[in-house]
Amino acid sequence: MLPITLDISDARIVLAGEGLAAVRRLRYLESGGAGNLAIYSPHPGPELLEAAGSRLSERLPGDSDMSGARLVFVAGLDYAPSETIAIAARRQGALVNVEDVIGLCDFHTPAVVRRGDLVLSVATGGKSPGLARMMRAYLDERIGPEWEERLDLLARERERWYADGLRGSEVSKRTRDLIERNGWLS
Repeated sequence: MLPITLDISDARIVLAGEGLAAVRRLRYLESGGAGNLAIYSPHPGPELLEAAGSRLSERLPGDSDMSGARLVFVAGLDYAPSETIAIAARRQGALVNVEDVIGLCDFHTPAVVRRGDLVLSVATGGKSPGLARMMRAYLDERIGPEWEERLDLLARERERWYADGLRGSEVSKRTRDLIERNGWLS
């Protein structure tokens, strides 16, 4: 496994699915900044209709719908249509995630806690989504909303320190000192 963080603001992303699983995946993608999202569902429920808005096509995606897609997510569909979508996506060079079907996945999505630009994630390689959810809840209780402001302060200080001509190792030391002095991780 290789954990990475992707800027998905401009990447073409396809979401195919139904039910609450598709709604959850849509919210996950939106919280991550997805700006170019195409959504497909042959039988969208009212929640998906509302959440997807004009981005929704009321059908499953075909080969041509995968053109230019970088990532394809499938949630809430049976195995056969999920497999068909995954094959079509890979033919176009997209990476695929089919919720709860490890064998059809090129990557897994972690459980995430967001505090502004601070993103904490827990991944199990698809082995135990339940553990990942519990760990996310654990972190969510302990890493409060104040961390968004703390990160912004650290970013401003980091920028100032580099402008003053400090090198990376000294900036790292000052970052550690600031965090310790304020007791943020105590």
